[in-house]
Amino acid sequence: MTTKIKDFLGQPGGLSTLFFTEMWERMSYYGMRALLVLFMTASIQEGGLVITVASATAIYGLYTGAVYFMGLPGGWIADRLIGGQRAVWYGGVIIMCGHIVLAIPNNSTFFVGLVLVVLGTGLLKPNIGAMVGQLYADDDDRRDSGYTLYYLGINLGSIIGYIVCGYLQVEMGWHWAFGAAAIGMGIGLIQYRMTIYKLDGAGAQPMVAMSAKATKRSWQIIAAAMIGLAVITFLMISGQLSFDPVTMAQYVAIAITVVFLAYYAGIFFFGNLDGNEKRSLGALFLVCLASIFFWTGFEQAGSSLNLFGRDYTERMLGDFEIPTAWFQSANSFFIIILSPFFAALWINLAKRMLTPSYGLKCAVGLIIMATGFLVMFFAAQAAATGLRVAPYWLVATYFLHTVGELCLSPVALAAVSKLSPKRFAGQMMGVFVLTYSIGNVIAGLLAGNFDPNKVEDMPNLYLQISLFTIAIGIVIFLLSFKTKAWEKLAEHKRA
Repeated sequence: MTTKIKDFLGQPGGLSTLFFTEMWERMSYYGMRALLVLFMTASIQEGGLVITVASATAIYGLYTGAVYFMGLPGGWIADRLIGGQRAVWYGGVIIMCGHIVLAIPNNSTFFVGLVLVVLGTGLLKPNIGAMVGQLYADDDDRRDSGYTLYYLGINLGSIIGYIVCGYLQVEMGWHWAFGAAAIGMGIGLIQYRMTIYKLDGAGAQPMVAMSAKATKRSWQIIAAAMIGLAVITFLMISGQLSFDPVTMAQYVAIAITVVFLAYYAGIFFFGNLDGNEKRSLGALFLVCLASIFFWTGFEQAGSSLNLFGRDYTERMLGDFEIPTAWFQSANSFFIIILSPFFAALWINLAKRMLTPSYGLKCAVGLIIMATGFLVMFFAAQAAATGLRVAPYWLVATYFLHTVGELCLSPVALAAVSKLSPKRFAGQMMGVFVLTYSIGNVIAGLLAGNFDPNKVEDMPNLYLQISLFTIAIGIVIFLLSFKTKAWEKLAEHKRA
């Protein structure tokens, strides 16, 4: 693609538009997410909702799982109805409105705000990432480095969100912090609208042409779904419809898992695949399993580990109290610091003809992440004696979780793109995203067992999570030696 737009750090100029839009969107998302469980479990005196830990973490899991799940219809709407540019704009507007609702000091509208953020993020998140790829021609060697810069924007945004919203929550109150998230998204939208010309047409139109009849029917279905969602939300906040978040999370986890398995099996058995393609999907299934268990553990950051940071971690530095949300920023700091080293590691291994299989890399990442809970086992033992533990326990845990993430997350995405049959590449990426949803919902259910009032139970819980996850990682590690040959066959055939 040739463009007259000035380059951005050697990349297409449109990358700056998407970089800063995503940075501010992630600021709003992570800034609010860091406070979610803390706000729901806080007492009336602290301005919270006084929701039990089990219910609050289940709601948290449903919220984060829904964000990933809604990326599927969000991508479909952009591809067939409105195009990526409009999807990002309207998604950002809906997200901002959601945070504005959360900023209103009225607890009855809290869930309305969450629903709006979920809908907006589902519309914005998958499409802004897709537009990054559309900035490059197929033979443009800058694509990988462009995505690296884009990933940097995500982590810079999350750091800003954790620091700003975490500080405002302590100094000004919950709703000031939620309001800051709205302002962050607003800044991103202003920047996006002012520099949208730099995209040079990328994402301006839908990728798939639909007939007028099909388009009208699609909008009718979407409208009916939105009306139904609005009615259900109204009945819930008015008290006419009650539900148990834990039970709902259990059913949702089962439902998404069934959809994942059914779709995967449908492609495997009824997709007219040859032997090599079936073997490559077999290898990819290991990666999907690793992804589910990884995110189940990793997403404790915003729930059980967040509560541990609030209730059992020494947060005083002289006269300054470290906001609880700041601990979660450790992950983003470590990603920025460690990413170049991991990129160099895979390159140097390849030069030495050492190329671990995707399954093996993911298994190692899963095991490393699980060792973080061994650290928490010792931290919880100290907390059970009545002491507030030093902050380095949480920091060490987040460090190990980040190392595991860098081993697994980018590798898993590469595995999906390389091991999926070409004619099912887009659908398989959508199926893979379901592993994030499953992991997040289960993470919320798992976090419900970490009741701060039962600190004596925490050491064993952390130990059980660690040992179980390590065992799963070892099984995937051993099976990966079998699937490595399948991966090579798949890559050879695609080449």
